[in-house]
Amino acid sequence: MRKLIMWNIVTLDGYFEGTTPWDLAWHDYIWGEELEQLSIEQSKSTGMLLFGRLTYQGMADYWQKAEGEIADFMNTVPKAVFSRTLKEVNWNNTRLITSDTEQAVAKLKQEPGNDLYIYGSANLSAGFMKAGLIDEYRIGVAPVVLGGGTPLFKPPADRLPLKLLEARPLQSGGVILRYEPAREGGPQS
Repeated sequence: MRKLIMWNIVTLDGYFEGTTPWDLAWHDYIWGEELEQLSIEQSKSTGMLLFGRLTYQGMADYWQKAEGEIADFMNTVPKAVFSRTLKEVNWNNTRLITSDTEQAVAKLKQEPGNDLYIYGSANLSAGFMKAGLIDEYRIGVAPVVLGGGTPLFKPPADRLPLKLLEARPLQSGGVILRYEPAREGGPQS
């Protein structure tokens, strides 16, 4: 069964974008050769990218004009966008899912192939978290405090204990953290 992996970069104070949509200039604080290599490595194990509408539209606008190895990957990898308002999608290799999101993800996880990744899409991720669909959380913590913005994690109905899989410091001062949901009654790290 394929895993559903949430991959996001956040500030030390937990924001995945600044005070305005697509305010991501602070990514420069963590970006470097190591994070670029990690992105390329992850692309090799990615079977599909999952997006909410806003992230999909921003990613499509950016990556369809970009060039390079990561742009080639982003423009060819299968993608799914979850939206109740979009009527059509125009980014190469994208399918539109308009209802039964949790059921659709459960089916995608059963299909053969590489893992599913969620980029950005905090609202979509919150729903998947609540449904217990996310198998791994990969978070790049940028060495910067914004003091305001859009938080990655929405207030959950219940606590979600996690088990640390990896903590990797980067030369940029950032840290890559990998967690999986902790098993009931199991160790937290």
